Amino acid sequence: MIVTVDTHIVIWNALQAELISSAAEKALQNANENGSIIFPDIILWEIAMLVKKKRLIIINLLLASNNYQLQEITPEIAELSTELPGEINLDPADRIIAATSIILNAPLITADKNLLKAKKIKTIW
Repeated sequence: MIVTVDTHIVIWNALQAELISSAAEKALQNANENGSIIFPDIILWEIAMLVKKKRLIIINLLLASNNYQLQEITPEIAELSTELPGEINLDPADRIIAATSIILNAPLITADKNLLKAKKIKTIW
């Protein structure tokens, strides 16, 4: 199984696993053992911003915590992120993460209500 993760899932999985739903935890474990977990590279920027704001103080620990596969923003991902419907929301990071999930056909593990409601994205929560 291959899944895509949202920024908060990476952080929660490494630091507050109790916040992750049982379905999401099961999908993460399955992907970690039998596939991979897509880690959109914009998450690095989001985490860096959290570190700068002193809301988070680690990055390498997060990357080492699972079988993460760092995924760059490709031209296809960038293009799709601009074409997604407004229901996804206007946050560029969320749009890139959603586009990554769609392009790679890897369900997105997220607790984000907008992403969960979006019909175009396969989600797990």
